[in-house]
Amino acid sequence: MEMNNALKEILLSEEKIKSMVDGLAEQINKDYAGKKLFVIIILKGSFVFAADLVRKINLPLELDFMVVSSYGSGSQSSGIVKIVKDLNESIKGKNVLIIEDILDSGITLSNLMEVLKVRQPESLEICTLLNKPERRKTHVDAKYIGCDIPDEFIVGYGLDYDEKYRNLPYIGVLKEEIYK
Repeated sequence: MEMNNALKEILLSEEKIKSMVDGLAEQINKDYAGKKLFVIIILKGSFVFAADLVRKINLPLELDFMVVSSYGSGSQSSGIVKIVKDLNESIKGKNVLIIEDILDSGITLSNLMEVLKVRQPESLEICTLLNKPERRKTHVDAKYIGCDIPDEFIVGYGLDYDEKYRNLPYIGVLKEEIYK
């Protein structure tokens, strides 16, 4: 099946995503002016968003990657969070910004925040492109949110279903017959 035929609709166009990224970068640049930033990119889903965002951040920064998951190959959180790839650098005393693609149930980010707080960063904030408040199972404070979205299964711009559709330049709603 061609990728576009798997979509019910396009939720966020390339232009809308670019505008959201620009707005997030502008706020981050303002909030961290005069400071050095340590960016943690959560793989795999946020790699496209993170690449676009960090190129717009006009601050000295370091970055590292983590792979943290509470999903298997399905569409529902397993509730079990595991760190598949941890940081290579210490975050002690640093201004840390986690870049995530989507804040959904909150289970993964809530657990990750607890793990990272113990490592004594100067500050610890979350930047997420997408927020699905209807799906929240635990409280998570994200300082930077691109936009709220409805409770739909979405793909594109780094987000996947079973490792497919990440390379779409926009974000679309996957047809139910694909994932059910």
